[in-house]
Amino acid sequence: MLTIWGRTNSINVQKVMWAVAELGLDHERIDAGGAFGGLDTPEYGAMNPNRKIPTVKDGDEVVLWESNACVRYLAGRYGSGSLCPEDPARRAQADVWMDWQLGTLLPDLTPIFWNLIRTPEAHRDMNAVQAAAGRIARTWQILDDHLASQPFVAGDGLTMGDVPVGCAYWRYINLDVERPGLPNCEIWFRALKERDGYRRHVMLPVT
Repeated sequence: MLTIWGRTNSINVQKVMWAVAELGLDHERIDAGGAFGGLDTPEYGAMNPNRKIPTVKDGDEVVLWESNACVRYLAGRYGSGSLCPEDPARRAQADVWMDWQLGTLLPDLTPIFWNLIRTPEAHRDMNAVQAAAGRIARTWQILDDHLASQPFVAGDGLTMGDVPVGCAYWRYINLDVERPGLPNCEIWFRALKERDGYRRHVMLPVT
């Protein structure tokens, strides 16, 4: 039995919940973080010393944090041959795009999101938003070019590599910034929208 701590509007929790849905795993999600609090308790700190979300507990012994690590674990343990490709080269491709989401997309997605969604209008740094929007537009073009030759980030089927990037794409297209034409990303996005887990856990209001 899995237990996941985290609130539904967190992109990092959404990654885990989408993976759980794809794998059909029994689970309990406990609201934590943001308005729900609970991260400063000794019990939570013992599980996750960063006091962030998500935290995932699998049975009595496995406790994990860092969202992409959680997705990798779930895919590897419960989705070998599906979310976690058995072929090492294809699995490495999935890993590439998971790390790309963290190291390349996120640094520019974060200031756009925090300024436009979490910051009162009078205090927004719109220069930072516009600069980040210009950079991330070029970054998304990398994925669009990649998807010209295959339907998902690591080949013909959905893998763990699509999970972080798919969550980021939903957030990006719901932010009020100028966006480039991304025809191949849009084809990929239409395929994601056909998946029940993506609709239920990712396609939520961006707040």
